[in-house]
Amino acid sequence: MSTHLSRPSYAAVLRVPYARRAFTAALAARLSYGTVAPALLLSVSRATGSWPVSGTVLSLFGATTVFLMPLRASLIDRHGPRRALLPMSALYGALLSVLAVLTWRPGAPAALVAVSAALAGACAPPLGPAMRALWSELVADPGLLQRAYGLDGVAEELLYVSGPALVGVLAGVAPPAAGILLSAVLNVAGTRAFVATSPAVPGTRAFVATSPAVPGPRPVSGGRRRPAGVRGLPAPVAVAVALGVGLSLSCAELLVMAFATERSHDPALVPWALGALSAGSALGGLANGAVRWRTAARVRLCRFAAALGAVLALAGLAPDLWTLTAVMALAGAFIAPALTTAYLLADETAAPGSRARAGAWVNTGVNAGGSAGSLAAGLLIGRFPLSLCFTLVGAAALVTAAAGVVRPRAAGGLPRSSPRPGETVGEPPAP
Repeated sequence: MSTHLSRPSYAAVLRVPYARRAFTAALAARLSYGTVAPALLLSVSRATGSWPVSGTVLSLFGATTVFLMPLRASLIDRHGPRRALLPMSALYGALLSVLAVLTWRPGAPAALVAVSAALAGACAPPLGPAMRALWSELVADPGLLQRAYGLDGVAEELLYVSGPALVGVLAGVAPPAAGILLSAVLNVAGTRAFVATSPAVPGTRAFVATSPAVPGPRPVSGGRRRPAGVRGLPAPVAVAVALGVGLSLSCAELLVMAFATERSHDPALVPWALGALSAGSALGGLANGAVRWRTAARVRLCRFAAALGAVLALAGLAPDLWTLTAVMALAGAFIAPALTTAYLLADETAAPGSRARAGAWVNTGVNAGGSAGSLAAGLLIGRFPLSLCFTLVGAAALVTAAAGVVRPRAAGGLPRSSPRPGETVGEPPAP
């Protein structure tokens, strides 16, 4: 795997015109997704007196958020962030405020809470895909774009760590429903600031034409055409690997807890193992972004997924929790690189004007895999030895990596209708 380190740093990403303000605003808005889940869980359980109801409400919210994300992202591609993101954010904030009012005191009607949560999830603005679409337009150099995606991925992971902590602090001085209101304020204010920093519509010719600070069209690395997705969809391998990573990650978290229980370890030690997984992912993401890869994104993606699967398959052989913690840190080192590369591949293979939707499909793959992984782990644990469970989880990641080895033919055997400027219509690059 040929690589070399490049001198431009992560600071160079933030020096790109518009980047710092847009990224800061997007992170503020995306922090709401780190705070809303624990706030919903705590406030609904307190208001209804039922953990099963709370879990159902959270599941409905998550389902509409995840599975309708590509549809919402397509509205951004079609109409631009001002017309699409602002109404979504306003509706989302209003529905979260309704949820906060309903759950502020005990005695909330469970059916009304569930419907409000489902509707709120259906309106959640896809800020991650929108920000990645903007990165793709702002950053001309492919190596710097990889670094931008790496920075974005690591920052997003930290948001999901800091969000629950913020809700915990707020719950000490206010009712849990205050966390839902906080989520609404963060999302609405952050989205408005993000839209204000966007010169025009990311992913469209209008964006490039009206943005003098944008450094021109971004050529695909190697100057050759990537195989296009079908009708604006990204390469199937990007979504498949994202699905496998999400499944492996959620399974691994539950298996770590089962490992600690089976070996009679102190439950308080489990967060250390899960924290090692997140820390490894953050460090791996930073390292991946600092390297200028010469290998094609598709090949790197499959290798990262294969490495993740191999490490997880061996994790069940760990003799104690501390060894398993070290193995989890190693496994985490491949998570952020795999997801970052999946987003890059989705961007490369997206049809013109479909970048936000392509990134949303990868997001959906990760979250759908996470949901399936939780279900799969629940079925495996207790029925099979944990060492075999870890092996099966690793095998799932290996299968998605193997699926990407088979190079797909372009849809209908035809090249993409309008290649980006600077691309050469011809055979795809060799691995």
